[in-house]
Amino acid sequence: MTTNWAGVRARLAALRPYRGRAFGSGRHRFTLAAPLTEYQLARAEEQLRITLPAEYRTFLAEVGAGGAGPYYGLFPLTDSPDGWGWPGQYDGPGDLAAEFLSVAERARLDAEFTAREPREEDFPDPEAHLAAFRVWDDEWGALRRRMTAGSVQIGEQGCGYSSWLVVSGPHRGSVWDDAFAADGLMAQQAPDFRTWYLEWLARAEVESRGRR
Repeated sequence: MTTNWAGVRARLAALRPYRGRAFGSGRHRFTLAAPLTEYQLARAEEQLRITLPAEYRTFLAEVGAGGAGPYYGLFPLTDSPDGWGWPGQYDGPGDLAAEFLSVAERARLDAEFTAREPREEDFPDPEAHLAAFRVWDDEWGALRRRMTAGSVQIGEQGCGYSSWLVVSGPHRGSVWDDAFAADGLMAQQAPDFRTWYLEWLARAEVESRGRR
């Protein structure tokens, strides 16, 4: 698969006069963070202990470290006093080196968790039920991190939804969205970052220019 991003920066620049017409573009304004150097990418991968998928890695090097992208744009990969990461995430990365779960395994874990929800009729009073429910509900945070392990949140979709890039395991390189905000799980959006991004860019061009 080619990872050449020639022409993408120019296409984005041409859309800036139309910002606000395509969903989310009022925020990212079709602007980009500066691309990363090979040295910066190597340092980021060393600290994160992963090798970034080729399509995403070349995007960071040839197009930009973040900014314009699907929905409300891409979280930038940047260096900070705490090391390399993606500021703006509301779900910080879990174990990026862990294998991303299959759909079947994720569904199994969710079913097991749901089956353990405390039922009021099993407790002597509402207070006891509430205490047990809170303990059970607190377990969701750990389970959610297990479900997103091996992937990184690369963008916000709005209303609590987000986009994830798989960096480890058989699904490496694919892009998924989550439905956690609606008590759902994760579903694949695109087989790779390049497909996901270029399909968005083509839609944004139609949405932006079609209403001028």
